[in-house]
Amino acid sequence: MEPVNLAEFEEVARGKLARKAYEYYAGGANDEVTLRANGEGYGKLALYPRVLRDVTVRDTSVEVLGERISFPVMVAPTAFQRMACDEGECATARAAARAGTIMVMSTLATTVIEDVVAATEGPKWFQLYIYKDRGVTLDLVRRAEAAGCRALVLTVDTAVWGQREADVRNGFALPEGLTVANLARHAQQHFPEGRAGSGLAAYAAALLDPSLTWKDLEWLRGQTKLPLLLKGVLHPDDARAAVEHGVAGVLVSNHGGRQLDSAPATIEALPRVVEAVAGRVPVLVDGGVRRGTDVVKALALGAKAVLIGRPILWGLAADGEEGAYRVLELLRVEFDLAMALCGARNVGEIGLESVG
Repeated sequence: MEPVNLAEFEEVARGKLARKAYEYYAGGANDEVTLRANGEGYGKLALYPRVLRDVTVRDTSVEVLGERISFPVMVAPTAFQRMACDEGECATARAAARAGTIMVMSTLATTVIEDVVAATEGPKWFQLYIYKDRGVTLDLVRRAEAAGCRALVLTVDTAVWGQREADVRNGFALPEGLTVANLARHAQQHFPEGRAGSGLAAYAAALLDPSLTWKDLEWLRGQTKLPLLLKGVLHPDDARAAVEHGVAGVLVSNHGGRQLDSAPATIEALPRVVEAVAGRVPVLVDGGVRRGTDVVKALALGAKAVLIGRPILWGLAADGEEGAYRVLELLRVEFDLAMALCGARNVGEIGLESVG
């Protein structure tokens, strides 16, 4: 039977994926306290239905950084998508375009930027890490610009790599034939050899820069005219600083519970970040979104849109592009229903009075 919700897609994916791949995608840091909290945080919030409002005609679309998308759900950057299906990132790009939304591509992709962009005309952003070799980072920026990406998303919560115990136990490495494709021209496409534990953790320790400060953000802003968003913000003081340093948007994220375990659920951190930003730039949020009602709750607390990561991977594993599209479509239908039952005819009518 066709999955009727995102949890059922995960069950299908679990049956199809190699164990190491599933545990890499699904796992979190340490005791996975934050991983669980992301989903549980939404369950702690209630939605208040409103009655006797004419919701016959509804508009689920929203504008994010000048881009009109069909509903306020975007595709988060997730690494190594070709472990889920052969077409990987290209399948995701096509699914996102069909759904009328934005795909954020990962630096740690198994398909190069240029091929993912060429797969469809749909809008794409590029997620970026700053490497110790700034030339590598600058090359990625230039390639994203040339390919037609419309924004950069700088991940800032990986000063050091989180302890993902499943990856350590499994000695996580990419399957034969897959690499960190975007880094091939810099001979950084393979994990370090001869290391015990997680190959990805060893890769990050060897190449990503733990010394980043706000000055590095200023440097990056000076290298591109693309809008730059900051991903990995949970503290309101960091959100204020981000705005003061000229970012175009803030993404409330705890890296899917894969970095600092015991960090707050993103839906819990969201209101303080929204308050700190004070409407100066859009605030996005990821982590734990599994239902259309979750999207309504996030918007009610001030998010412009949400991003989903793991559910897209479950869709890819279940049925490639069609599965990823079906995941997005399920969320769209659920969001439309929840919005209507809250008495809202469009996303602008979803506010704090809807949630408690």
